[in-house]
Amino acid sequence: MTLTLEFTGNATVPVEVEGITPDAIKSFATAEIEQLEVFHGNEQAHIADFFKVSGDAASEKMVWTGDLTGVHWIGAKMNGGEIRIDGDAGRHIGSEMKSGTITVNGNVSGWLGSEMKGGLIHVHGDAGHLVGAAYRGSERGMNRGTILVDGNAGNEIGHTMRRGLIAIGGNTGDLIGFNMLAGTIVIMGEPGIRHGAGMRRGTIAFLGENHPELLPSFKFACQYRPEFMPVLTRHLASLDFDMSSLSGDESYDLHHGDFLDGGRGEIITKA
Repeated sequence: MTLTLEFTGNATVPVEVEGITPDAIKSFATAEIEQLEVFHGNEQAHIADFFKVSGDAASEKMVWTGDLTGVHWIGAKMNGGEIRIDGDAGRHIGSEMKSGTITVNGNVSGWLGSEMKGGLIHVHGDAGHLVGAAYRGSERGMNRGTILVDGNAGNEIGHTMRRGLIAIGGNTGDLIGFNMLAGTIVIMGEPGIRHGAGMRRGTIAFLGENHPELLPSFKFACQYRPEFMPVLTRHLASLDFDMSSLSGDESYDLHHGDFLDGGRGEIITKA
């Protein structure tokens, strides 16, 4: 039976639930879960102060419901199991997660999947800034795993990303792939500006009809049909990510850069 945590508190002051993940509490009884510590602003509290708890944690399946816009760190550092979030949620969803699945039926705020090391996050809505990014001062961001956002997302997607796959179905902000070390970022909608600045390796693919003006530190290489594109398209479609706008016959322009950092990264745009 799925464990359900229904938020019954007031989201005006943030509630932080870091570490309360399916794998961490799978052996806990309901009474033990209710006494787990959380932070309400700068004060310690307990799960029972804000959530109605029901179900069984042994299934390693967890559902968070209610107005979760002020609830942060859901699924952070999880290492297995499944989380479903019904409604909008706060910051740091799935940050530093190692494995498992997080599905969000709503919107999320910033730092989605930051520094994640594995697993799958699928947001059926919009996301904030810094999807899959490194925290300020960290050497690397997302290092494995997959992040899918069906809607729009903000700035600095994949900041200092090292490995993994990020796909955004809607529009984005600026500075995608800033300081990117490696990995793959796919953008289906309208992007902002200054993408790939400082990138060292990796791929940023703009697959929408309109693509951004690239930085002058990127150089056109060729027009081609990448062999990996059908594989990537099928993979994303298998994860219930909408790739129907692509027919499979598209040609793409390949640009190398950022030549201020060696020029080994690549940006692909529809020709």
